[in-house]
Amino acid sequence: MILLVVDIQKGITDSRLYAYDSFIENTSCLIETARKNKVEVIYVQHDDGPGSGFSNGDKDFEIADQVSPRGDEKVFVKTINSCFGNSGFSDYLKQVGEKELMVIGLQTNFCIDATVKSAFEKGYKVIVPEGTNSTFDNDYMNAETTYKYYNRMMWPGRFAECVSMEKAIGLLNKRK
Repeated sequence: MILLVVDIQKGITDSRLYAYDSFIENTSCLIETARKNKVEVIYVQHDDGPGSGFSNGDKDFEIADQVSPRGDEKVFVKTINSCFGNSGFSDYLKQVGEKELMVIGLQTNFCIDATVKSAFEKGYKVIVPEGTNSTFDNDYMNAETTYKYYNRMMWPGRFAECVSMEKAIGLLNKRK
């Protein structure tokens, strides 16, 4: 199993997110649990392109301090919603032969959804722990409704196994 930490970047990691405090607490807990159990943690950052304010070299582009990677952890940059848009990331997963991804991060209705569905289409077993992805209000749904739509209706039984934090921790602990 690989723990995939998607787009938890300074420009979008703040109290505007649905259930912000528990999101940070849960994601931090899973990252530390993975590290303790020698489960590989891979980070992905979204780059909106030069001049966007959300690109390599911009403060908002940096990974949020609460979940920052260690020096030995891989970090990939993507320019489209799905993490699989980065060929280096896709090639790396093929190289290591891992077929199980636990996906956490931002935003539920953009990069997490695209990554979950792309991983599923590529034959990966996808696990999404409860309370480890989040998003903002949008013109059509508030953030809570958006979160629930994907985590309780869209992904379970179709694209991912959506599990409790307790089960996610248990899965990571089994990897010793």
